[in-house]
Amino acid sequence: MSQILVVDDDPALHDLIKAALASEGHTLLHASSGPDGLAMLARAPVSLALIDYVMPGMDGVEFLQRLRREHPALKAIMMTAFGTPDAVLGALRKGVCDFLVKPFTLADLRTAVITALDETPQLQIEVISAQPHWVQLRVPCDLAAVPILQKLLTQLKADLPEDTREAMAYAFREMLNNAIEHGGKLDASKFVEVLCVRLKSAIIYWIKDPGEGFNPAELEHAAVNNPVGDPFRHVSVRDEKGLRAGGFGILMVNQLVDELVYNERRNEVMFIKYLDR
Repeated sequence: MSQILVVDDDPALHDLIKAALASEGHTLLHASSGPDGLAMLARAPVSLALIDYVMPGMDGVEFLQRLRREHPALKAIMMTAFGTPDAVLGALRKGVCDFLVKPFTLADLRTAVITALDETPQLQIEVISAQPHWVQLRVPCDLAAVPILQKLLTQLKADLPEDTREAMAYAFREMLNNAIEHGGKLDASKFVEVLCVRLKSAIIYWIKDPGEGFNPAELEHAAVNNPVGDPFRHVSVRDEKGLRAGGFGILMVNQLVDELVYNERRNEVMFIKYLDR
């Protein structure tokens, strides 16, 4: 199995991670600070690093920056508290493959580690802007990017009511899935552009895919075009076309956001949620 480095100043968390991962056959190396972790990396081969953000002397993002000088391809997972957007944005820019938001479950931990250790090459998400009020990304057309970005953008809305966060998370996930699957044809050599702007009175999302757009009248596989009296017609259409289960995305997003608009080609979408001051 794999050798995993855990960098955290909390002994209890080390014990928890060891209990969860040693039973899976992994070998754990433990460091209580950034400098200790860097010293261990210089001595021993490691397949994955689990890094806490809040540590004395050297925080997790600085540790990642130092790590990348000698280990540019090492997969890393950042552990953060909910509501730390600067940490998450900084970690994404330094090439983490996932985030674990505290408090996380053992199942969350195991799933993140299994995914990170998969032989699939790490997704290269380009961070164009990492300001909390203006996050702009260039994302490969791979559905594996969706849950990572959903965690990231949820962190930017930690101060909002839970129902608002959940509504925007669902809307973003559905629109990004559509852009990657239908616009990008699941071709990881192509990219979707994502922009999230946080204003005082609204949150704005903009997504642009590399496709040719679509004609809304031809969306037989989407619930938004089901005929009157047949609310599940799109389910059989999706089955015939071999598409994943779903098709309610655009219909649901229309109910969850305040404005949803496309460009003329319909390969760009913008949706807005207004906030109560």
